[in-house]
Amino acid sequence: MRALDFLHISLADQCLYGFADGQLLLRVPVSTALNGAGELSGSGCTPRGRHQVRAKVGEGLPLGAVLRGRRWTGEIWSAQLAAQFPGRDWILTRIIWLSGCEPGRNRLGAVDTFRRYIYLHGTPDSEPMGIALSHGCVRLRNADLLELFPRVPVHCAVQIDEAPCSAWAAAPLN
Repeated sequence: MRALDFLHISLADQCLYGFADGQLLLRVPVSTALNGAGELSGSGCTPRGRHQVRAKVGEGLPLGAVLRGRRWTGEIWSAQLAAQFPGRDWILTRIIWLSGCEPGRNRLGAVDTFRRYIYLHGTPDSEPMGIALSHGCVRLRNADLLELFPRVPVHCAVQIDEAPCSAWAAAPLN
């Protein structure tokens, strides 16, 4: 599988587009923040602008591994586990931790994406994709995250914005 060098996350499309050398290679649905776009700490919003992958967590963990505080709890998500912990914001399988690149917009101070713990992470398959429902992170299907994780290097560029990517949505994948 070819490594990606740029991710574009469209809040309008609720989709992640993965590129290598300008070619669209991956397109997967996501779920961003229910509260919409915004950078302020505590807002529950998905931060916009230029970011980079700062860290990757969970290499080798099983599908559905439950992560809390960026550590595996030893649990594997199931409907029974979910029933025991209703309302829990499930972070599953892997974490791709983002860091903002624009001081004053999404880096440093009260708008720091990294200190806000904004991730791309897995979510239960029972959760809808293509609909903004997260607490600020970018949720993906676990299978999609397993495909994305090894292809995204640390420091990979990530752009998050409200622009629709309708031209890319219809483009064939290379």
